[in-house]
Amino acid sequence: MTICSRRLFVLLLAALAATGCGTRTTRAVEPARAPVAPPASKHTEADVRFMQGMIGHHQQAIEMVALLRTRTTRDDMKLMALRIEVSQNDEIAMMRRWLRERGAAEPDEHAMHGHDATLMPGMLTPAQMTQLTEAKGNEFDRLFLEFMIQHHEGALVMVKGLMASPGAAQESSVFQFASDVESDQSAEINRMRSMRAKMGK
Repeated sequence: MTICSRRLFVLLLAALAATGCGTRTTRAVEPARAPVAPPASKHTEADVRFMQGMIGHHQQAIEMVALLRTRTTRDDMKLMALRIEVSQNDEIAMMRRWLRERGAAEPDEHAMHGHDATLMPGMLTPAQMTQLTEAKGNEFDRLFLEFMIQHHEGALVMVKGLMASPGAAQESSVFQFASDVESDQSAEINRMRSMRAKMGK
């Protein structure tokens, strides 16, 4: 091969390499993406117990509000009762749905009204419920506020217990709900204490 031929050959190879013609290129083939599995559930037994217990806890507050409707003449009491009833009914529906979606048992209606229900923090005892049921007029209003403050403080104890349980409240829905309970019921406690103070003895 002459020098000229050699140069022509080199130039031809360079041209082929630049255009990719006549040469074999290797391209990296991306593997097919596997479907992304949903994140594993992070709920714990403590989360389940909290939701189950809080359903019964909320249910008693609604029973107390039902008594208030026929016993108070105060507009501020009626407004507070309506706020409690609407919010806690909505939260009960949310908690029941949360339990169903995770295959956990919903609390039995009879159990919520039985002896075990009074073991939850802040829950009124049967004797206290009877006392509230028999009260009338201003006495009822004062007693209602006293007992509902006790009831709400119990809910705060339940939230603290949940947050202290290892691994609990890691699901965003559980954490958000527990945080809402703490903030909302703390605000209501302050509101009820102010109302109670204005009533005097």
